[in-house]
Amino acid sequence: MGLIEIINFKYLGDDRGSLVAVEGKKSLPFDIKRVYYIYGSKTGVPRGFHAHRNLKQVAVCLAGSCRFILDNGKNKEELILDSPVKGLLVDNFVWHEMHDLSFDCILMVFASDYFDESDYIRDYNLFLKAIDNG
Repeated sequence: MGLIEIINFKYLGDDRGSLVAVEGKKSLPFDIKRVYYIYGSKTGVPRGFHAHRNLKQVAVCLAGSCRFILDNGKNKEELILDSPVKGLLVDNFVWHEMHDLSFDCILMVFASDYFDESDYIRDYNLFLKAIDNG
């Protein structure tokens, strides 16, 4: 199985407009403990550059687009995320970077747990060591 796993959300729109509902343990493979979003990013400024020991996330590009790079220490895969009905699962121990965020990009992320700085691996070489020792 590759690094890129897309979750297709059920579109519930009609002639009044669009609607997508996201539910923990139903639309997502985990309970939702935190939701955050990134917007107003400066042109050419990448985001991410870390992995998590335990946290799992699903990223959804509500508007605009961004390019994800996912890396498990052995393989790298890229994906353009540009649809509010598609979620990108970012598993634990996957280094992730976001590049080329469009000026109108709104990236919402559903997380499996609350913020915990000790869960972050922010140095790529330490990430590779963690993978080898895991």
